[in-house]
Parts: sequence; C-alpha cells; structure tokens
Amino acid sequence: MSAEITISKWGNSQGLRLPKEVINALDIHIGDKVKITVEEDRAVIVPIHKKKYDIESLVAAIPEGYTPEGELFDDAVGQEIW
Repeated sequence: MSAEITISKWGNSQGLRLPKEVINALDIHIGDKVKITVEEDRAVIVPIHKKKYDIESLVAAIPEGYTPEGELFDDAVGQEIW
C-alpha cells in the first residue's frame, strides 16, 4: 500500500495526515504511538502496539491460594475512599 500526502504547516511545526486506509492497515488509533525511522532516505512508520491481555492468561497468573487483603467489594456507590 502507498499513499501520496502533503506536508502541512501546524503552528511552528510541520506535519502530515495519514489517510484512513493507512491507519487501518497499520491497526493504529488516535492516541497510539508509532516509531518513525529514516532508512536510506525513506521514512518508516512502525506502530508501537500496547501489549494485549486476555482474562484467561491474567487469571492463570494468579498464585494458588491468593486472597485479596484490604480489598473491600460491596455495592456502595458514591462512597469511594481515595
């Protein structure tokens, strides 16, 4: 995939807007981080994906016999302690 875009002035800086097709192909979203490197006069953009967790692996990592200490679970709303 390739796209032709124009560098624009943003305040005292310059910037570029990535087309939706590029954003989707890289599976990146607003607020995500990317790494940009220059390799042989080419800019290479690589997404820095956050590690994704799934509930099964998180639960499997709980030590056997673990019991929460100092944690209170009830239906109280609006009385949170900070």
